Amino acid sequence: MLKVNNIETWYDLIRALHGISFQIKQGDVVALLGSNGAGKTTILKTIMRLFYDLKEEQPEKGTIEFMGQCIERKDTAEIVKMGIGYVPEGREVFPELSVLENITIGAYTRNDRQGIKSDIENVFHYFPRLKERSNQQAGLMSGGEQQMLAIGRALMSRPKLLMLDEPSLGLSPILTKEIFGIIKDINEKDGVTILLVEQNVNMALKYSSFAYLLENGRIVRADKPEVLLEDEDIKEFYLGIAAEQSVKGYKRYRRKVRFR
Repeated sequence: MLKVNNIETWYDLIRALHGISFQIKQGDVVALLGSNGAGKTTILKTIMRLFYDLKEEQPEKGTIEFMGQCIERKDTAEIVKMGIGYVPEGREVFPELSVLENITIGAYTRNDRQGIKSDIENVFHYFPRLKERSNQQAGLMSGGEQQMLAIGRALMSRPKLLMLDEPSLGLSPILTKEIFGIIKDINEKDGVTILLVEQNVNMALKYSSFAYLLENGRIVRADKPEVLLEDEDIKEFYLGIAAEQSVKGYKRYRRKVRFR
């Protein structure tokens, strides 16, 4: 479904992504894991062409294919029309607009009124609280409700691939579990493929079918969740197990990945 091949993205003179390559099969839930600054969000923004301006092309190198078509030079609106939805880090809802208006904005690339109406009801099915607060200003909602709204808005474009950037950021453990349960339903019931950026490694590995581990703009590990969960160094540094040995574990882990 999605093939990312050797992409490089720069922030001015700083190279943020160093030849990133990965692929996602239709129906999968794939996680991008890593610490702050590893390049996870940059990958999503590069796919969506959110770095594009009149002076500079991003990515500077590499190709991105979606459903067999190259998209690395297409406009963001066209990418959305092709079937990629994006839920940004921090939700980025329109605070002065109502919940319903925010949801409807997600269908800005469409003109099928009956289909839009049906999809709004589908969003309300997944997130009943949004229906209860449909006339409320989005900026007055809690963080968890705004995250639901951001996901619901993205679903309105009828994505084949849904990319989520830190959906659990700032949420309580109970809300995090609820959000991930809904993401699972969107994948299994609606058949939407998921690309997930998440710092909650335990939760991400629990719900994903494959995971890529990033360090400093490079993929240093790619494997199934059950394999990664058995890696002692990953358990120490990323999962917080044996925290008193985390520094030692991290140094040992870095020595291992440096020579792969």
